[in-house]
Amino acid sequence: MNLERRYDIDWLRVITIVAVYFHHIGMPFNGDEFHIMNTESSKLLDDIMVYFEQFRLPLLFLVSGTGTIFAFSKRSWFQFLKERSYRLLVPLIFGILFIVPPQTFYEHYSDYNSYLQVYKNLDFEVNHLWFISDLFIISIAVIPFILFLRSEKSNSFIRFIEKITSKKYGMFLMVILLIILKIITKKINPSDSNEITNISSTTFYGFYFLAGIIIASTKETWTHLRSYRKINFTFLIISSILFYIYYFLPNKLLTPYFSIETRWNIWYMVCCLVSWSSVLTILGYGQVWLNKKSNILKKCNEAIYPFYVLHQTIIIIFGFYIIDLNLNIPLKILLLLVTTFPIIILIYRFIIYPYKIPRILFGMKKR
Repeated sequence: MNLERRYDIDWLRVITIVAVYFHHIGMPFNGDEFHIMNTESSKLLDDIMVYFEQFRLPLLFLVSGTGTIFAFSKRSWFQFLKERSYRLLVPLIFGILFIVPPQTFYEHYSDYNSYLQVYKNLDFEVNHLWFISDLFIISIAVIPFILFLRSEKSNSFIRFIEKITSKKYGMFLMVILLIILKIITKKINPSDSNEITNISSTTFYGFYFLAGIIIASTKETWTHLRSYRKINFTFLIISSILFYIYYFLPNKLLTPYFSIETRWNIWYMVCCLVSWSSVLTILGYGQVWLNKKSNILKKCNEAIYPFYVLHQTIIIIFGFYIIDLNLNIPLKILLLLVTTFPIIILIYRFIIYPYKIPRILFGMKKR
């Protein structure tokens, strides 16, 4: 099964991980929990970030799902297992041992006498590398499903999917399944933890990962996403309006009529509406605007994985000192941006990119 390379998916992978970088740039200032926090927080920033949180990671998991199909198309299941271990497990272990410890040190700065105490105490954490950990486990778990899609037994299933997506509202209405899964799993495990053992987050992101696999395996679905992109964009506008109406609605207006459980279920519903409609819209318009080969894309696509592994550590190291400066929040964010981005690029260009061992440790392919 040899598939034609999709440059729109490559671009979306790059754009989504850069969006993760910008999200983490804002985290010390939005009043949410992060490893380092500014003394003051911005409610406006939090109100904006909560919206983009609904589709930033779902899109990344969906893109990873499509990438899994492309990686599998030229390999046996055993070769795929070796490739996933090389590209995911090695950077994960290296990251836990050497990339994440500075985050732990600065997060608990007052508790340590020196940086080496992190190692003496064996205070190893996964932090932002949870995505790589989850991606590896999910990728291995779906091997039987991918083998099924590669066999003739899947023909009727693929025709069924293509028939649903051929309908004007067919693809969007799959959000009903997403909402049901979200509400049920949140009852079982309401935590927002991203650990693989958290059934609610794993099911939610797993839905998008499987969606990416199915979309990549059904050629007609790509066409339908492009054809109905304007309709999906309309759904996105409506969903976004509903999202912010409910988000800003005073709690006291709902309390007399709805239980806390019902109010949370409504929240999960509007979040799923924004999440799914955003992803469908982006996939549709991505085919129009982004499905073009370029040398810039080739360089970005190669650099984006090491960029992801490095970015949060660099943000926390620089952010630890920047949040103590006597500056307003916009200036601190700007300063954090103009210091961290060049440093990450320089580390990649002169330490990781040219040399064999760093390339292996950061999950890059051989030159």
